[in-house]
Amino acid sequence: MVVRAFERLDPDAVLIEGPPDAQDVLMLAGHKAMKPPVALLVYEPERPSEAAYYPFATFSPEWQSIRWGLERQREVRFIDLPRSLRTPADESEALTAAPPTEPHDSINDAPSEDPSSPNAVPRDPLDQLAKSAGFSDGEAWWGRLIEEYRGASGEDNPIGMFDSIREAMAAARAELGDLRRDPGEPSREAHMRRAIRTAVKEGFERIAVVCGAWHAPVLSADALGQFSAKADNDLIKGLSKRKTAATWIPWTYDRLALDSGYGAGIASPGWYEHLWVHHDKLAERWLTKVARLMRKGDLDASPASVIESVRLAESLAALRGRSIAGLDELGEATLSILCHGNPMPMRMIERKLLVGTKLGEVPDDVPTVPLQRDLAALQKSLRMKVSADSEILDLDQRKQMDIARSHLLHRLSILNIPWGTLEDDQAQRKSTFHEVWKLEWKPEFAVAIMEAARWGNTVEEAAGAFVADQAKSAGTLQDLTQLLRHVMLAELPGAIQTLVRRIQELSALAADVGNLMDALTPLAQVLRYGNVRKTDTSLIEPVVLGLFARICAGLRPACGSLDDDAAALMRLRIDAAQVALSNLSRDDLLGAWRVELRKVGDDDIHGLVAGRAWRHLLDSGSSPEEAATRLSLALSRGNDPAKASAWLEGFLGGSGMVLVHDARLLGIVDEWVTSLPRDVFEQVCPIARRTFATFEKPERRQIGEKIARHGQLGASTAATIADYDAPRGSLVEPVLRLILGEEYP
Repeated sequence: MVVRAFERLDPDAVLIEGPPDAQDVLMLAGHKAMKPPVALLVYEPERPSEAAYYPFATFSPEWQSIRWGLERQREVRFIDLPRSLRTPADESEALTAAPPTEPHDSINDAPSEDPSSPNAVPRDPLDQLAKSAGFSDGEAWWGRLIEEYRGASGEDNPIGMFDSIREAMAAARAELGDLRRDPGEPSREAHMRRAIRTAVKEGFERIAVVCGAWHAPVLSADALGQFSAKADNDLIKGLSKRKTAATWIPWTYDRLALDSGYGAGIASPGWYEHLWVHHDKLAERWLTKVARLMRKGDLDASPASVIESVRLAESLAALRGRSIAGLDELGEATLSILCHGNPMPMRMIERKLLVGTKLGEVPDDVPTVPLQRDLAALQKSLRMKVSADSEILDLDQRKQMDIARSHLLHRLSILNIPWGTLEDDQAQRKSTFHEVWKLEWKPEFAVAIMEAARWGNTVEEAAGAFVADQAKSAGTLQDLTQLLRHVMLAELPGAIQTLVRRIQELSALAADVGNLMDALTPLAQVLRYGNVRKTDTSLIEPVVLGLFARICAGLRPACGSLDDDAAALMRLRIDAAQVALSNLSRDDLLGAWRVELRKVGDDDIHGLVAGRAWRHLLDSGSSPEEAATRLSLALSRGNDPAKASAWLEGFLGGSGMVLVHDARLLGIVDEWVTSLPRDVFEQVCPIARRTFATFEKPERRQIGEKIARHGQLGASTAATIADYDAPRGSLVEPVLRLILGEEYP
């Protein structure tokens, strides 16, 4: 309708509600390489995070207006209040009830009020009109009335339609009054009126203004006489100006959707593009898309089902008195026939088709920072496609191309540009040369790139400078060691020495053994990965050895006087240290570690820590007889049941295979449990249940079957009676009578 209206009016000037800050890059919209969805990004060069996006889809009225004017060499201007004159506070307040043409602010995304509340401010005046017309929401009403309208170009009057819309908005403004007004709206509308007056003074005779419907009543030719130029100028005069810059960036339909938080969003961008591209056989073409998507997802969708779905959608439209099947009818037909009533495939259809994951393209000559150009060159040379769809990338670090890709993704992560997220994949756990990444490009990375540009002109240079700054400000040893791991994997040799020196400084002052243990794990991972990636780890090894020596010296004192929470944390730290040292495969380190674990296990400390120490000793090759003796002592009748159950939890927590393979250990545990008095059993039962709940189901089943086959095992008691030496036992009887009393039998 906008294009047909332009063809009738043939305006010599097209004024569009948009940011005048972007006037210099407006001409780039006519570039052949510009493929929507795209967005204008207006930002402050000194503070790139203070930015706003102005998205355009191929079906956006503003986009079609820009392209129409540029193709015919007409004057095209943005006339909204410049971003440089807006204050962040005003924008934050305005976003709560933003009219349908508000920009998407990257910082101040305030949620709308609950529309179900009786005192809620209406988010969209179209909702009020839709309710009057019997529709559930404004978009459904607008889609049926405007977007899905298929009248022939010679049979309808687009000018009359726009006049009707303006009249409806005038009634809505009169009804809602100040409820819809935000603090920045008067100055915005004043600036747009001033821009219209300027165009008139410059001699343009046929001026078309493309704006949000809400503003139309106060921008028409009749309305200009109701507002004085002086009053409009006074509204703008007091605004302070800031420096801004603008560029074009690719955008995605999921960021254009209403659910993304975009105040001017629509529910179904993919559907509206379908309406824009196709003018006939809408149902057939749409349901064919649905069937292709389902087949791609390994779901059945036969041609016969597509035909039946088309017939059902058109029949539903006829029953409802509609000329064509709309989105409601197509959705019901899809759910009933193609999805067989199962709503799960509908979620995929909504995400992939109704909303869409299409990523736009911008030409190479759009204004960018050097860092963006370097990143684009790396993406091209490494053959890494930029896509809004989630993609799994399995990197083999034995290949140079994959190592270079890994370096890039790690460097971007350091710069807080998380294009890739490292996955905890099964293949990665089985081999050290695999890295599995999940890639998904998001439009807001454009702002993150501009923020990172202050650190350098290339990705490598910027990441190195950022690490150096982080090293100076880091306050904990764990932060530094985690950062060092990223730096090693990102191959930033210039930053390694800075980090190592800072780690040595903090570790020399650190008195908390727990913090030293937290720092050991990432450093051990660095050593392990370094061998695979052929990274020089000679600087890291002395740091690891120094940390390990201090951990060994302070482990036993650090495990004393722990409460339950502190003991649980220490147990996790001991587990992490055990894994880290095992991965290093250093016999000298493992031997020293086992010595310290034995000291902890034999000490009178919290049972959770002592039991865990003995479990690691058993798994590392210690004698099962020693472990059984220590378990028997911990579970002896003279010990506090709560402390005994804590020891058992530490020893068994996480895996019960040791009980499956060692009948003696199982017998000790079985005898302890069955010998508990009822009241004590009820006290320790929750802890025991929590311990056994950590076992895998097959482990629990095997333990139960083993006990069921042999009854009460009593292995430890039987072994004690068989080995009892009566003459030697009689030697301690007088001492026992002194301790226990003469009544002892």
